Amino acid sequence: MTGISELLEQFIYIANHPEKQKEKFLAEGKKIFAVLPYYVPDEIIAAAGAVPMGIWGCKGTPELAKEYFPSFFCTIAQMNVEMMLNGTLEGISGVVCPSLCDTLRPLQQDLQEASKWPVIYLSHPQARAKDYGVRFTKYQYTNMKNQVEEITGTRITDEALWEAIHVFNENRAACRKFVRLAGLHPEVVSAVARSAVLKSRFFMLRPEHSAMLKKLNDALDALPETEWEGTRVVLSGILADNPEFLKILDENRIAVAADDLAHESRSFRNDVAAGEGMDPLEALARQFGAANDDTILYDPKIMERPKHVLSLVKENGAQGVVLPMMTFCDPEEMEYPYLKKMLDEADVPLLQLGYDQTMSVFGQAATALETFAQILEQKKETAKP
Repeated sequence: MTGISELLEQFIYIANHPEKQKEKFLAEGKKIFAVLPYYVPDEIIAAAGAVPMGIWGCKGTPELAKEYFPSFFCTIAQMNVEMMLNGTLEGISGVVCPSLCDTLRPLQQDLQEASKWPVIYLSHPQARAKDYGVRFTKYQYTNMKNQVEEITGTRITDEALWEAIHVFNENRAACRKFVRLAGLHPEVVSAVARSAVLKSRFFMLRPEHSAMLKKLNDALDALPETEWEGTRVVLSGILADNPEFLKILDENRIAVAADDLAHESRSFRNDVAAGEGMDPLEALARQFGAANDDTILYDPKIMERPKHVLSLVKENGAQGVVLPMMTFCDPEEMEYPYLKKMLDEADVPLLQLGYDQTMSVFGQAATALETFAQILEQKKETAKP
């Protein structure tokens, strides 16, 4: 148990102090790329010997970034630009920005003025699974590779790309295993700790994160099964990484059985498959082509992702779903009625809460979650044989 606690504390510290990681990498002479969400092939950066650090905003209030955004804009984008302007990202070598949602597209224009570093733009196709979609994605990844080579001064070989793909596949597998084990052992992995374990991977070299995570997984795997006295939920949405918010779940004995968060499980759901004689950039493009069940991706069958969320509830013994809705996130808001309809029909309680990175007090959320915990407890008791 001590080993588990120590490992969790290490993950929590890293997740809460990305600036320490940045300083360490710079002291080691490594080049760092700030990587905005979503679906950026970090393997290309790693294959050049550089460090991809995921930036999903941060807690705080945008001040300098107000010059670039109206108030009704996703705070992830606002706080990312805030960090570029206030010196938080000083020392990095480049920025990678995709364009998968209506926030990221205009953000790319703002970055031309806000960023003092080279910006690599990625334009992903929505018809991603079609052959022409794969070809277009590969073309975009080729451009990214060329720009990373120029910035780092390092030629990226196919061998280096395949090695990076292998390393990242290992990490994805370890993350998926951790999600399962954390859901089975909420008595030792709190909602706060669970989030930190997954968040820390954005600030670590993947081999180092995998090594720590494998130790944690082995320790969790060795634990005996125990009866969880509280309830279980599936978290859905873009992200839910604020410890103050997650503490409310812990205080109400609401365990995270699984998640459908863009910041977490959506980002490591699929591995990169290697085919006989396949080009590594094509393999990365096909990984993106296989991505599904995500509100920011085009889905001709709009009910498929709600089905996925419902399946997570059933497969992981959850009593309900908590959706911290990122303020001004149009894709999540548009899909919400379909998600609610399907969960209502399946008699699965759903709690939707407003959420953004400027929030520091969660009084209303605490009241709602306390009530929701009682509803979940009643459902759990009713389900007992």
